[in-house]
Amino acid sequence: MLLLIKNVLDPQRIKEVQELLATGEFVDGRFSAGGEAAKVKYNQELSPNSPLQRRLNAMVMSPLVQHPEYQAAVLPLRVATAFYARYLPGMTYGFHVDDPVMGPMSGRYRTDVSTTVFLNDDYEGGEIVIRTVYGEEKIRGEAGDAVVYDSGSWHKVAEVTKGFRLVAVTWAQSLVKDPQQRELLYQLAKAREGVMEKLPQSVEAASISTVHINLLRMWSEV
Repeated sequence: MLLLIKNVLDPQRIKEVQELLATGEFVDGRFSAGGEAAKVKYNQELSPNSPLQRRLNAMVMSPLVQHPEYQAAVLPLRVATAFYARYLPGMTYGFHVDDPVMGPMSGRYRTDVSTTVFLNDDYEGGEIVIRTVYGEEKIRGEAGDAVVYDSGSWHKVAEVTKGFRLVAVTWAQSLVKDPQQRELLYQLAKAREGVMEKLPQSVEAASISTVHINLLRMWSEV
C-alpha cells in the first residue's frame, strides 16, 4: 500500500506545531535507529525527553489516528508515539527497511504500516523514495499531508538541498497482518463508501458491507 492522505492537519495547527518545534531540543537521529538503519541515517530528532512530546502528539497524532482514510487503510490496533525529525541541508536517510518490532519490552508492537506526516514544505529535496514492484515512487507531500506505506518496503529520504524538512514519523500494528489482505479491505471499504452514498438502502450496499465486515472478522488478529 502507498497512500497520500491530504490535509490531515489544517494550516493553523501546522503553524502551531512549527512554532513548538522551533523551541525544541534536537539530538542525533541515529540514537533511535536499529543496527542496519543507523548506518544510513543522518538526521535530527526531537529529544525523547522533551516536554513538548505530549503537546505535539495531541496536535499531530490525534487528527491522524482519527482520520477516516487512515482508519480504513491501516486498520490500526496499536499506534506508536511519533518521532519528530528535522533534516538540515545535506541530511538524508538512505534506503532501509523499518525494524519489524519496536517499543520497550513492556509495550512491544509489530510494525506493519509506516506513516510520515509532513510538517512543512518550504524546502528542496527531501522526497520519500519507496521501491515498489513498479519501480521507485517519489513522494513529496504538502504541509499537513501524510503518506502511508508498508513498513516492510525499502524506502529512503532523499538529501535535503535547501531549507530544512520537518516531519512526524509513526508506525502501527494493524488488525490485519497481511498487507495484501489490508489492501483488499481498503479497496472494499472505498467501494462500500461509494455504493452507500449512491444507493444507501440497496441490497448491493448491504451485501458489500456484509462482505467487508466478515472478511475483517476472518482476517483480524486482536
